[in-house]
Amino acid sequence: MLELSHINKYYNPGSVNEMCLFQDFNIQIEEGEFVSVVGSNGSGKTSMLNLICGSIFADSGKITVNGKDITGQKEYLRHKNIGRVYQNPAAGTCPGMTILENMSIADRKGKGFGLGRCVRKNRIEEYRSMLKELDLGLEDKLETKVGSLSGGQRQVLALLMATMTPIDFLILDEHTAALDPRTAEMVMKLTEKIVREKKMTTIMVTHNLRYAVEYGDRLVMMHQGKIVLDKKGEEKKALKTEEIMGIFNRISVECGN
Repeated sequence: MLELSHINKYYNPGSVNEMCLFQDFNIQIEEGEFVSVVGSNGSGKTSMLNLICGSIFADSGKITVNGKDITGQKEYLRHKNIGRVYQNPAAGTCPGMTILENMSIADRKGKGFGLGRCVRKNRIEEYRSMLKELDLGLEDKLETKVGSLSGGQRQVLALLMATMTPIDFLILDEHTAALDPRTAEMVMKLTEKIVREKKMTTIMVTHNLRYAVEYGDRLVMMHQGKIVLDKKGEEKKALKTEEIMGIFNRISVECGN
């Protein structure tokens, strides 16, 4: 279980530009949950992910994973047990290296590299098998440089690489936002397949309200660093996109937008 307890976070404290991002923020995410997170720009969605991943640190409060306090743990240590896919398809892969080289590096996540060869020939067929399941023809392009792939292919590869090794959490940071609608649909279906097959605890931030409703088993809406809606189980299944849009629009009107 992941728990953020009594989190406080200020930007530019003590200055005229001081901004309170989180004040006594709390959330619990159970093992195996697939949580969709929505909210307007500046609501704290990505900042919450950054707190979990260690990209930023809270001013006060506690972050625990299965009862272990990781509040002050450095980012690179947390990423041994976290897979993260970013909005930019280029962020999760190395464009100047081949698909095979990228997968080989991802396969060694959390392990020592030493001075031996990173690419292990006895793993190539397994990589090919993983890619074949994606049904994008990438299994025949192992020697192709990732920079020459389409945005959708790179994002699918980034998703596969993020989940190749055992992880506690999969973090999806608007991972379909930069894709065209058809490709985004394909990436979401593959996301659902991978998450369900590997039973991963997943947090997905998205601006696509339909994806938030259709995917996952819990929906959280954030606004100004607070959770204003939290539905799971049967309540989540009963939600409609129009209902979420109505809540979203009402909050925007109340804020003068």
